[in-house]
Amino acid sequence: MTTKIVNTAAYKFVLLKDLETLKTSFEAYFPSKDILGTILLSESEGINLMMAGTPEAIKEAQAYLHAVPGLEDMEFKDTLSQEKPFSKFKVKIKPEIVPMGMSDIRPGEFTGPTISAKELKQWLDEGKDFTLLDTRNDYEFDIGSFNTAVKLENLKHFREFGETVDQQIPESAKEKPMVMFCTGGIRCEKASPLLIKKGFKEVYQLEGGIIKYFQEVGGEHYRGDCFIFDYRTAITPACEETGLTQCEVCQQFVTKEQQKKTNYVRGKPCLHCEGTDIALNFKKQRHAA
Repeated sequence: MTTKIVNTAAYKFVLLKDLETLKTSFEAYFPSKDILGTILLSESEGINLMMAGTPEAIKEAQAYLHAVPGLEDMEFKDTLSQEKPFSKFKVKIKPEIVPMGMSDIRPGEFTGPTISAKELKQWLDEGKDFTLLDTRNDYEFDIGSFNTAVKLENLKHFREFGETVDQQIPESAKEKPMVMFCTGGIRCEKASPLLIKKGFKEVYQLEGGIIKYFQEVGGEHYRGDCFIFDYRTAITPACEETGLTQCEVCQQFVTKEQQKKTNYVRGKPCLHCEGTDIALNFKKQRHAA
């Protein structure tokens, strides 16, 4: 089957004005192009988006966004899929485009330096002495990460990142290079100035995150797949769908083989939670709604 859908992701830390007008224009334009996905807007932080549509529609959408003052140089990361991994289109206005809850961290004013995918691969090829820190949630790490990456145990929400670093990263790590990474780069834009503030001497963020690393150098030094926040759930280092899905009831992962064996239907209990109190309560809430 020919792949016909482009999934595009982008963000930009920038001051945006008149968000309600932007929201209204986006809600009129993107659905008219049959584009689905989510756009987050913040007056103080900017924009974060994930959208899907035909190649022609996405190309036009990217040009449309580049015409917005402040977004002229916003970089897009594109991957492909057979279907749109979103069920609707929505625009939300939020205080932050990636929640951290720290008003003194302003990536639009200051963030850490970047390291390119090729540079990181070279460091890994050479066995350079540095800390490679995964800033993502622990369940994302479990799906896949760099071979030598440090996992932040029990990190469930990015708001807990700073406290978790204090508890789990030794003081000695402050004296050698630290390279951080996430899926597409946005979390590191906020994590890197926080670590610099905490006294880490040499902090870098992987430019474009895991997805750009895959696109530029492939999957070398990486094990497993990359968790993503849409219905595809995870993609391979070749940026292809894995078939893995996440149960909307219990949040457990259901493999392609398990889905086939149990005739799993998205939005209903899976083999991990069918018959449990979680599933029963979920069904009651759906019925009540």
